[in-house]
Amino acid sequence: MALTPHVPVAANPQPPRAMNFIQTQEQLHALFGAPSVNALRKETDHLHPIYQRWIQASGFAVLATSGPSGLDTSPRGDPLPLVRIIDEKTLVLPERKGNNRIDSLRNILHDPRVSLIFLVPGVDETLRVNGSARITADSELMHSLAVNGKAPTCAVWIHVEQVFFQCGKSMMRSGLWQQRPAQAPEPPSAGEIFAALSSGEVDPKQYDQEKPQRLREGMY
Repeated sequence: MALTPHVPVAANPQPPRAMNFIQTQEQLHALFGAPSVNALRKETDHLHPIYQRWIQASGFAVLATSGPSGLDTSPRGDPLPLVRIIDEKTLVLPERKGNNRIDSLRNILHDPRVSLIFLVPGVDETLRVNGSARITADSELMHSLAVNGKAPTCAVWIHVEQVFFQCGKSMMRSGLWQQRPAQAPEPPSAGEIFAALSSGEVDPKQYDQEKPQRLREGMY
């Protein structure tokens, strides 16, 4: 197969023409105006019972962390619920078997600040949780978080500092939960990506054919 040549990108590319960039909060406020009463009312510093109900309905979230090499976002998924609620200020996120990059975990050791955005299939609204995290491999806790008889390698213990739900406009604009438009471009498969990034060392068809079984065997 023909591989797309790599095109280097400048570390700090300059805009193609002279542009004005927003540099102050005053400029931002002038653009957007004041937030609505409800936009402020929805924020809490703990897991309100209504937010606990929302989290218990979610089996998928994206975890954001920061470390020496920069920022990282990483998906997390499990049978409902994804996380365990210990109390109104504490969440536990299991760390299941993966590719062993452990970018998020290494970041947490450097900077405990974390952010989660929870999604529910078919629901346009999302829920955001910000806080600080620690990593634990406590054997009793790991045993209690087992799925299909397999315990997680460790867990992220999160102290909740800020919680609020996000309106569904972004989901509605993107049509995320709708059927893909017929004219939408087809994304490259995992095999095609690995073939391109390995300069052809990976056979894309073989990789994609073996992927379902590989995922089933390594799920937990």
